[in-house]
Amino acid sequence: MRIEIDGAAFEVRSDGPETAPALLLSNSLSSDMTMWEDQLPLWTRHFRVIRYDQRGHGLSAVTAPPYTMERLGRDALAVLDALGIQRAHFCGLSMGGMVGMWLLTHAPDRLDRAVLANTAPYMGPTSLWDGRIAAAENGGMESLAEPTITRWFPQSFREAAPETMARMRAMILRTPVDGYRGSCMAIRDMDQRESIAMAHNPVLVIIGAKDPATTPADGELIAATIPGARTQVLDAAHISNVEQPEAFGTAVLDFLRG
Repeated sequence: MRIEIDGAAFEVRSDGPETAPALLLSNSLSSDMTMWEDQLPLWTRHFRVIRYDQRGHGLSAVTAPPYTMERLGRDALAVLDALGIQRAHFCGLSMGGMVGMWLLTHAPDRLDRAVLANTAPYMGPTSLWDGRIAAAENGGMESLAEPTITRWFPQSFREAAPETMARMRAMILRTPVDGYRGSCMAIRDMDQRESIAMAHNPVLVIIGAKDPATTPADGELIAATIPGARTQVLDAAHISNVEQPEAFGTAVLDFLRG
């Protein structure tokens, strides 16, 4: 379905029983809602799973950069508003997890339990993101696809799962350049290291033991800062829900139903 948020059209999908508890999913940078497909069969048995393409990604509107984490967080709230959902569980990975941290500190009454996967409250230095923005401007997403795949998945998994790699590569390549640029700016300018101490919802932090992008230390920092947060370490790199689909799906389900 299509919904409008401040004049911009967003792609949203709802799967599972409408009477079940709602679970809102938020995708990573350079991806779209299809990144969650491996978990849908399990999660839709228990939840009304709401997916949306983040601003500038997938089939959602590409608005002019820059974006901010507040803007992305308010997009998530607008999705819930459009569907008439007052409270929902939340699961976000990487940039989606950053959106989750913003929601936990600015709209905690809209969330029940939250899963923050393969993410970080701060991702410096600024030059890293300026470099990626410049690469997208000069070479398009084609210049970023292979470095992103290498960062997302270890070599052993890339070699063992060529069909999955083709699906992930296609998802990166169809990401609009301006959506990528705007989202990089939101991540570059974000610092939630102190604010997340205010979070009080139940939180699970999923950490990829081999994650070179949002490292285990980043995940441990989140868990140490949010009171009562739990951790779950998976034998995976950055996109752990694709690399370890069953373990990821079960960890989230067990936490949300606990």
